[in-house]
Amino acid sequence: MYHLVFPAKYRRAVFDERVDEVLKEVCLEIEQRYQLKFLEIGTDKDHVHFLVQSVPTYSVTKIVKMVKSLTAPEIFKRCPHVKKQLWVVSFGQMDILPAQ
Repeated sequence: MYHLVFPAKYRRAVFDERVDEVLKEVCLEIEQRYQLKFLEIGTDKDHVHFLVQSVPTYSVTKIVKMVKSLTAPEIFKRCPHVKKQLWVVSFGQMDILPAQ
């Protein structure tokens, strides 16, 4: 069992109710595909806590990479306002996003 804490980029307050809902949906999808069980998921405005249980063959590094690489793109896709909030900090107050 592991307690993981993931801060948002630049500690921006991006975890609203919609993002929280999407995050929990994605975590349920991860549970179905991998040998992980999310016992608790808690969000604050600028970070998220996970209490994760997994098989011993998964290292902590593998779990962190898996959770981050699967949740972030889905949040950006389902909640495009999050990506905009994060990139405004990087590029000043520009209204455009960087090329992908």
